[in-house]
Amino acid sequence: MTSPGVLVLAATPIGRVADAPPRLSDELATADVVAAEDTRRLRRLTNDLGVTVAGRVVSYFEGNESARTPVLLEALLAGERVLLVTDAGMPSVSDPGYRLVAAAVEAGVLVTAVPGPSAVLTALAVSGLPVDRFCFEGFLPRKAGERARRLEGLAREERTMVFFEAPHRTEVALAAMATAFGDDRAAAVCRELTKTHEEVRRGPLAELVAWAAEGIRGEVTIVVTGAVNAPEVAGDEASLRAAVAGLEAGGSTRKDAIVEVARLAGVPKREVYNLVHGA
Repeated sequence: MTSPGVLVLAATPIGRVADAPPRLSDELATADVVAAEDTRRLRRLTNDLGVTVAGRVVSYFEGNESARTPVLLEALLAGERVLLVTDAGMPSVSDPGYRLVAAAVEAGVLVTAVPGPSAVLTALAVSGLPVDRFCFEGFLPRKAGERARRLEGLAREERTMVFFEAPHRTEVALAAMATAFGDDRAAAVCRELTKTHEEVRRGPLAELVAWAAEGIRGEVTIVVTGAVNAPEVAGDEASLRAAVAGLEAGGSTRKDAIVEVARLAGVPKREVYNLVHGA
């Protein structure tokens, strides 16, 4: 009986090819099958590394992931070593790979990894925000309503949050975050990490929205600090007024205090506004 092969998830550079882990070249040269998110980018990577791929090269991307997974699993069960690489970073982290890993684990195939570059961890490290506890939220929904609901559900999240975003949607995403989390919530926009034009812009969300309005290019990772001391606020009139007054006493503007209290209490902003202003 043939022993199962090995599935290797290999991290690839998020910027400079010199950041490629040394083991990556060995795995590329010796794998029986190399499954790549983009075979053209794989070719550029191997040329830069000076590596010749001896095994079969197949495409494995979002569009064919479901259909290609059984084929790759068959190769693994036949005893082959399958190397999975994506365009940048670690496979399966907002990239193809999860389906194959799950199938391999269920079939009893060994799954291992070549550790290396990660935009998530790199952005966290350079953000200047708390990193003792964090969560990764990937890409936000493109539709405004779905995006708002996702962020509203994260408004009380106390861990630092990491998001991926397309450059042309960064301003919209930051504006939606400011609405859900508050204009003053600290954040960092990390652009072109590890590349020649790397830039990390830090500040409150409102300030970052204004900055992003000028236009952004390149790969973007957004890091947002978690909610601090986000207590439950009762929905009765006295509690709502007291909560607004407490935030104002702590230095918040009345507008921001009303928005925050409405969010914490789960009531419309207009209701809190009317109570505070005696409408």
